[in-house]
Amino acid sequence: MSARIRAAWLYHGRGMTQREVAEAMGVSRATVIRQLDEAMRQGEVQVWIGGEGSGPVGLAVELEAAFGLSEAIVAPEGPDPAEAVGAALGRLLSGALADGMVVGTGWGRVLKAALGHVEPQRREGMQVVSLMGGLVEFGAANPAEFAWRLAGLTGARCHLMLAPLIVDSADTRLRLLEHSGLGRVMEMAGRLDLAVMGCGDPLSLGGSLATDRLAPGIRAELAVQGAVADVMCHFLDAAGREVDHSLRGRLMAAELELVARAGHVVLAAGGAARAPAIRAALRRFPGAVLVTDEGAARALLAG
Repeated sequence: MSARIRAAWLYHGRGMTQREVAEAMGVSRATVIRQLDEAMRQGEVQVWIGGEGSGPVGLAVELEAAFGLSEAIVAPEGPDPAEAVGAALGRLLSGALADGMVVGTGWGRVLKAALGHVEPQRREGMQVVSLMGGLVEFGAANPAEFAWRLAGLTGARCHLMLAPLIVDSADTRLRLLEHSGLGRVMEMAGRLDLAVMGCGDPLSLGGSLATDRLAPGIRAELAVQGAVADVMCHFLDAAGREVDHSLRGRLMAAELELVARAGHVVLAAGGAARAPAIRAALRRFPGAVLVTDEGAARALLAG
Protein backbone atom coordinates (compact mmCIF):
# COMPACT_ATOMS: atom_id res chain seq x y z
CA MET A 1 0.00 0.00 0.00
CA SER A 2 1.47 3.36 -1.03
CA ALA A 3 1.81 6.16 1.53
CA ARG A 4 -0.80 8.12 -0.43
CA ILE A 5 -3.36 5.30 -0.25
CA ARG A 6 -2.60 4.67 3.41
CA ALA A 7 -3.16 8.36 4.22
CA ALA A 8 -6.46 8.36 2.31
CA TRP A 9 -7.62 5.17 4.03
CA LEU A 10 -6.84 6.50 7.51
CA TYR A 11 -8.48 9.86 6.79
CA HIS A 12 -11.59 8.76 4.87
CA GLY A 13 -11.99 5.18 6.04
CA ARG A 14 -11.04 5.50 9.71
CA GLY A 15 -12.29 9.06 10.17
CA MET A 16 -8.97 10.27 11.59
CA THR A 17 -8.07 13.95 11.48
CA GLN A 18 -5.20 15.13 9.30
CA ARG A 19 -3.07 15.64 12.39
CA GLU A 20 -3.81 12.10 13.61
CA VAL A 21 -2.92 10.68 10.20
CA ALA A 22 0.36 12.63 10.24
CA GLU A 23 1.22 11.29 13.69
CA ALA A 24 0.32 7.73 12.73
CA MET A 25 2.49 7.88 9.59
CA GLY A 26 5.34 9.89 11.11
CA VAL A 27 5.10 12.72 8.58
CA SER A 28 4.06 16.38 8.66
CA ARG A 29 0.45 17.52 8.32
CA ALA A 30 1.43 19.37 5.13
CA THR A 31 2.62 16.06 3.64
CA VAL A 32 -0.70 14.41 4.52
CA ILE A 33 -2.65 17.24 2.88
CA ARG A 34 -0.61 16.83 -0.32
CA GLN A 35 -1.12 13.05 -0.29
CA LEU A 36 -4.87 13.40 0.15
CA ASP A 37 -5.10 15.94 -2.67
CA GLU A 38 -3.04 13.72 -4.96
CA ALA A 39 -5.15 10.65 -4.14
CA MET A 40 -8.26 12.60 -5.13
CA ARG A 41 -6.69 13.84 -8.39
CA GLN A 42 -5.51 10.32 -9.28
CA GLY A 43 -9.02 8.95 -8.79
CA GLU A 44 -7.83 6.70 -5.96
CA VAL A 45 -10.47 8.26 -3.71
CA GLN A 46 -14.03 8.77 -4.83
CA VAL A 47 -16.76 10.48 -2.82
CA TRP A 48 -20.45 9.64 -3.06
CA ILE A 49 -23.07 11.98 -1.63
CA GLY A 50 -26.23 10.12 -0.68
CA GLY A 51 -29.69 11.48 0.01
CA GLU A 52 -30.25 14.37 2.35
CA GLY A 53 -30.85 12.05 5.28
CA SER A 54 -27.47 10.31 5.11
CA GLY A 55 -24.06 11.28 6.35
CA PRO A 56 -22.61 14.57 7.57
CA VAL A 57 -23.86 16.60 4.60
CA GLY A 58 -27.43 15.42 5.00
CA LEU A 59 -27.32 16.03 8.75
CA ALA A 60 -26.02 19.56 8.16
CA VAL A 61 -28.90 20.34 5.81
CA GLU A 62 -31.41 19.03 8.36
CA LEU A 63 -29.84 21.03 11.19
CA GLU A 64 -29.97 24.25 9.18
CA ALA A 65 -33.66 23.76 8.51
CA ALA A 66 -34.58 22.61 12.03
CA PHE A 67 -32.77 25.37 13.93
CA GLY A 68 -32.67 28.24 11.43
CA LEU A 69 -28.88 28.21 11.29
CA SER A 70 -26.80 30.37 8.99
CA GLU A 71 -24.72 27.26 8.35
CA ALA A 72 -24.12 23.85 9.89
CA ILE A 73 -20.88 21.92 9.53
CA VAL A 74 -20.99 18.31 10.70
CA ALA A 75 -17.75 16.42 11.21
CA PRO A 76 -17.62 12.61 10.95
CA GLU A 77 -18.03 10.98 14.34
CA GLY A 78 -14.74 9.93 15.91
CA PRO A 79 -13.36 8.68 19.22
CA ASP A 80 -12.77 12.23 20.47
CA PRO A 81 -15.54 14.72 19.61
CA ALA A 82 -13.34 17.69 20.55
CA GLU A 83 -10.68 16.69 18.03
CA ALA A 84 -13.17 15.95 15.25
CA VAL A 85 -15.13 19.18 15.72
CA GLY A 86 -11.92 21.14 16.29
CA ALA A 87 -10.56 20.01 12.94
CA ALA A 88 -13.74 21.19 11.21
CA LEU A 89 -13.66 24.50 13.10
CA GLY A 90 -10.03 25.08 12.14
CA ARG A 91 -10.82 24.58 8.47
CA LEU A 92 -13.80 26.94 8.76
CA LEU A 93 -11.69 29.66 10.35
CA SER A 94 -8.96 29.27 7.72
CA GLY A 95 -11.48 30.35 5.10
CA ALA A 96 -13.47 32.83 7.17
CA LEU A 97 -10.80 35.04 8.73
CA ALA A 98 -10.11 38.16 6.69
CA ASP A 99 -8.23 41.45 6.77
CA GLY A 100 -9.63 44.06 9.14
CA MET A 101 -11.84 41.68 11.12
CA VAL A 102 -12.49 41.96 14.86
CA VAL A 103 -12.73 38.40 16.17
CA GLY A 104 -13.94 37.56 19.68
CA THR A 105 -13.01 34.25 21.24
CA GLY A 106 -14.24 32.07 24.08
CA TRP A 107 -12.53 28.87 25.20
CA GLY A 108 -12.85 25.12 25.37
CA ARG A 109 -11.27 21.87 24.24
CA VAL A 110 -12.76 22.19 20.76
CA LEU A 111 -11.27 25.66 20.26
CA LYS A 112 -7.87 24.47 21.42
CA ALA A 113 -8.05 21.48 19.05
CA ALA A 114 -8.92 23.84 16.18
CA LEU A 115 -5.58 25.65 16.41
CA GLY A 116 -3.74 22.77 14.76
CA HIS A 117 -6.00 23.09 11.73
CA VAL A 118 -5.95 26.86 11.18
CA GLU A 119 -3.87 27.78 8.15
CA PRO A 120 -1.10 30.20 9.20
CA GLN A 121 -1.67 33.23 7.00
CA ARG A 122 -1.26 36.90 7.80
CA ARG A 123 -4.45 39.00 7.88
CA GLU A 124 -3.79 42.72 7.73
CA GLY A 125 -5.47 44.83 10.39
CA MET A 126 -7.18 41.90 12.07
CA GLN A 127 -7.78 42.02 15.83
CA VAL A 128 -8.46 39.09 18.17
CA VAL A 129 -10.24 39.76 21.47
CA SER A 130 -10.40 37.27 24.33
CA LEU A 131 -13.90 37.65 25.73
CA MET A 132 -13.10 36.08 29.11
CA GLY A 133 -10.78 36.52 32.05
CA GLY A 134 -8.18 33.87 32.70
CA LEU A 135 -7.21 31.14 35.13
CA VAL A 136 -4.36 31.25 37.63
CA GLU A 137 -3.74 27.60 36.75
CA PHE A 138 -2.51 27.41 33.15
CA GLY A 139 -3.32 23.81 32.31
CA ALA A 140 -5.08 21.95 29.54
CA ALA A 141 -6.99 25.02 28.37
CA ASN A 142 -7.15 28.67 29.31
CA PRO A 143 -9.38 31.42 27.91
CA ALA A 144 -6.39 33.53 26.87
CA GLU A 145 -4.63 30.71 25.03
CA PHE A 146 -6.91 30.44 22.02
CA ALA A 147 -6.89 34.21 21.49
CA TRP A 148 -3.14 34.74 21.54
CA ARG A 149 -2.36 31.60 19.56
CA LEU A 150 -4.92 32.51 16.88
CA ALA A 151 -3.44 35.99 16.77
CA GLY A 152 0.01 34.46 16.33
CA LEU A 153 -1.16 32.33 13.39
CA THR A 154 -2.65 35.34 11.61
CA GLY A 155 -0.36 38.21 12.64
CA ALA A 156 -3.32 39.87 14.33
CA ARG A 157 -3.26 42.28 17.23
CA CYS A 158 -4.39 40.51 20.41
CA HIS A 159 -6.47 41.99 23.24
CA LEU A 160 -6.68 39.99 26.48
CA MET A 161 -8.96 40.40 29.47
CA LEU A 162 -6.16 40.36 32.04
CA ALA A 163 -8.20 39.51 35.11
CA PRO A 164 -9.35 36.34 36.88
CA LEU A 165 -12.35 34.66 35.32
CA ILE A 166 -14.23 34.97 38.64
CA VAL A 167 -13.49 37.84 41.02
CA ASP A 168 -14.48 38.17 44.68
CA SER A 169 -17.35 40.64 44.32
CA ALA A 170 -19.49 42.60 41.88
CA ASP A 171 -17.77 45.75 43.15
CA THR A 172 -14.35 44.39 42.19
CA ARG A 173 -15.67 43.55 38.73
CA LEU A 174 -17.00 47.07 38.27
CA ARG A 175 -13.77 48.68 39.43
CA LEU A 176 -11.68 46.53 37.11
CA LEU A 177 -13.85 47.46 34.15
CA GLU A 178 -13.87 51.16 34.97
CA HIS A 179 -10.30 51.73 36.13
CA SER A 180 -8.08 49.02 34.62
CA GLY A 181 -8.71 49.46 30.92
CA LEU A 182 -10.81 46.30 30.65
CA GLY A 183 -13.87 48.31 29.71
CA ARG A 184 -12.29 48.68 26.26
CA VAL A 185 -12.39 44.91 25.83
CA MET A 186 -16.10 44.95 26.66
CA GLU A 187 -16.60 47.78 24.18
CA MET A 188 -14.90 45.73 21.46
CA ALA A 189 -17.14 42.76 22.35
CA GLY A 190 -20.10 44.80 21.14
CA ARG A 191 -18.71 45.32 17.64
CA LEU A 192 -17.35 41.95 16.60
CA ASP A 193 -17.33 40.73 13.04
CA LEU A 194 -16.99 37.14 14.25
CA ALA A 195 -17.47 35.46 17.63
CA VAL A 196 -16.15 31.92 18.18
CA MET A 197 -17.29 30.03 21.27
CA GLY A 198 -17.49 26.55 22.69
CA CYS A 199 -20.45 25.10 24.56
CA GLY A 200 -20.25 22.87 27.63
CA ASP A 201 -22.47 20.78 29.85
CA PRO A 202 -22.22 22.27 33.37
CA LEU A 203 -23.95 19.35 35.09
CA SER A 204 -21.51 16.52 34.32
CA LEU A 205 -17.94 16.13 35.51
CA GLY A 206 -15.67 16.91 32.58
CA GLY A 207 -18.55 18.40 30.60
CA SER A 208 -17.62 22.02 31.28
CA LEU A 209 -14.19 23.52 31.85
CA ALA A 210 -15.79 26.24 33.95
CA THR A 211 -17.72 24.09 36.45
CA ASP A 212 -14.81 21.64 36.69
CA ARG A 213 -12.79 24.48 38.24
CA LEU A 214 -15.40 26.07 40.49
CA ALA A 215 -16.03 25.34 44.16
CA PRO A 216 -17.78 22.05 45.05
CA GLY A 217 -21.53 22.39 45.15
CA ILE A 218 -21.77 24.87 42.28
CA ARG A 219 -22.86 22.14 39.89
CA ALA A 220 -25.71 21.16 42.23
CA GLU A 221 -26.83 24.79 42.53
CA LEU A 222 -26.85 25.18 38.77
CA ALA A 223 -28.91 22.00 38.41
CA VAL A 224 -31.53 23.38 40.79
CA GLN A 225 -31.72 26.55 38.70
CA GLY A 226 -32.21 24.56 35.50
CA ALA A 227 -28.84 25.25 33.86
CA VAL A 228 -28.03 22.92 30.96
CA ALA A 229 -25.40 24.89 29.02
CA ASP A 230 -22.19 26.75 29.73
CA VAL A 231 -21.20 29.39 27.17
CA MET A 232 -18.16 31.36 28.36
CA CYS A 233 -19.18 30.65 31.99
CA HIS A 234 -22.63 32.09 31.36
CA PHE A 235 -25.09 29.34 32.33
CA LEU A 236 -28.23 28.87 30.23
CA ASP A 237 -31.45 26.99 30.86
CA ALA A 238 -33.13 24.82 28.24
CA ALA A 239 -34.86 27.85 26.72
CA GLY A 240 -31.54 29.64 26.25
CA ARG A 241 -32.10 32.09 29.12
CA GLU A 242 -29.22 32.92 31.45
CA VAL A 243 -29.84 31.62 34.97
CA ASP A 244 -29.47 34.12 37.81
CA HIS A 245 -26.66 32.39 39.70
CA SER A 246 -24.57 34.32 42.22
CA LEU A 247 -21.48 33.95 40.01
CA ARG A 248 -23.02 36.12 37.33
CA GLY A 249 -22.18 39.41 39.03
CA ARG A 250 -18.56 38.34 39.60
CA LEU A 251 -17.85 37.01 36.12
CA MET A 252 -15.14 38.70 34.06
CA ALA A 253 -16.55 37.80 30.67
CA ALA A 254 -18.38 39.69 27.95
CA GLU A 255 -22.15 39.68 28.31
CA LEU A 256 -23.86 37.38 25.83
CA GLU A 257 -26.09 40.29 24.74
CA LEU A 258 -22.96 42.01 23.42
CA VAL A 259 -21.60 38.90 21.73
CA ALA A 260 -24.94 38.27 20.00
CA ARG A 261 -24.43 41.50 18.04
CA ALA A 262 -21.49 39.99 16.15
CA GLY A 263 -21.78 39.76 12.38
CA HIS A 264 -21.44 35.99 12.72
CA VAL A 265 -21.59 33.80 15.83
CA VAL A 266 -19.90 30.40 15.61
CA LEU A 267 -20.76 27.74 18.19
CA ALA A 268 -18.55 24.66 18.22
CA ALA A 269 -19.27 21.53 20.27
CA GLY A 270 -19.73 17.82 19.67
CA GLY A 271 -20.76 14.54 21.24
CA ALA A 272 -24.31 13.31 21.72
CA ALA A 273 -24.17 14.03 25.46
CA ARG A 274 -23.80 17.74 24.75
CA ALA A 275 -26.95 17.96 22.62
CA PRO A 276 -29.07 19.63 25.37
CA ALA A 277 -26.35 22.23 25.92
CA ILE A 278 -25.97 22.90 22.20
CA ARG A 279 -29.74 23.19 21.75
CA ALA A 280 -29.94 25.80 24.55
CA ALA A 281 -27.04 27.77 23.07
CA LEU A 282 -28.68 27.77 19.64
CA ARG A 283 -31.82 29.20 21.20
CA ARG A 284 -29.70 31.95 22.74
CA PHE A 285 -27.98 32.69 19.41
CA PRO A 286 -30.56 32.25 16.62
CA GLY A 287 -29.02 32.19 13.17
CA ALA A 288 -25.62 31.05 14.44
CA VAL A 289 -23.12 28.90 12.57
CA LEU A 290 -22.90 25.48 14.25
CA VAL A 291 -19.84 23.25 14.00
CA THR A 292 -20.55 19.82 15.47
CA ASP A 293 -20.24 16.10 14.83
CA GLU A 294 -22.58 13.32 13.70
CA GLY A 295 -23.37 12.12 17.21
CA ALA A 296 -24.50 15.52 18.43
CA ALA A 297 -26.32 16.25 15.15
CA ARG A 298 -28.43 13.10 15.39
CA ALA A 299 -29.23 13.76 19.05
CA LEU A 300 -30.24 17.36 18.26
CA LEU A 301 -32.54 16.26 15.47
CA ALA A 302 -34.03 13.46 17.57
CA GLY A 303 -34.84 15.81 20.46
